[in-house]
Amino acid sequence: MSPDEYCQQKAAQSGSSFYYSFLFLPVERRRAITALYAFCREVDDTVDEIADADIARAKLMWWRKEVLAMYQGQPTHPVTLSLHPHIGIYNLEQVHMEAIIDGMEMDLNQTRYLDYIALQRYCWHVASVVGILSSRIFGASHPHTQQYAEKLGLAFQLTNIIRDVGEDAQKGRIYLPINELQQFGVSAADILNARHTDNFEHLMRFQVERTQQLYDEALALLPKEDRRSQRPGLMMAAIYRTLLTEIARDGFHVLKQRITLTPIRKLWLAWKTYIRS
Repeated sequence: MSPDEYCQQKAAQSGSSFYYSFLFLPVERRRAITALYAFCREVDDTVDEIADADIARAKLMWWRKEVLAMYQGQPTHPVTLSLHPHIGIYNLEQVHMEAIIDGMEMDLNQTRYLDYIALQRYCWHVASVVGILSSRIFGASHPHTQQYAEKLGLAFQLTNIIRDVGEDAQKGRIYLPINELQQFGVSAADILNARHTDNFEHLMRFQVERTQQLYDEALALLPKEDRRSQRPGLMMAAIYRTLLTEIARDGFHVLKQRITLTPIRKLWLAWKTYIRS
């Protein structure tokens, strides 16, 4: 199996909505974004799938060394072998790759966030940075496109957090800000014990409405001249915004189930956005 095939398999197996937006890219850009996505999956899986925090930290340290080796022209892992040819072409900076690992390591050190500002800091590492790198691979030409990509990454991560409240609680993690739980009268015990209450619905409605507003703000920041190049991000936004709508329509029942869209619906939303952008 070649490094590119390894990354392709990693992306396809994840079942992520991102995969559907990659399908519409030219071959070389698709290879680059698939390799970047596979890198994110590898380091994320290190945290999510390894129960022993010390072992997970050791593996993340290995990835830090592997990123350094990649930028020195000596990658060894299939993901970095696949990603290496693209780092110069698309200006994929080492500091951003390391920031992604920093974000994954935050999950080993922190399971609660005091307020929205603290949560935004986490989201910048695990999502906004990925948005910046992705926008470069897609073909950003305007400097303001980075602001769009950062905010869109934040919206994507908040969508993930809303969708995965129950799954994260099973791992002992609550990403919803503590002060917002207090504001809506929802306790950590309510989340950890999957107690769906009226207060929880009010809390989640607030989360969804804020995230939808972030999508609006992100799209307003996208320069007109980069709209076509950034179509993959717009496809993802269409898919994720539809997911938020479905979560609200279902009554925010995310504590005991994971609400998703079918693959065919994701593909349809991606295609519809592609032809309209």
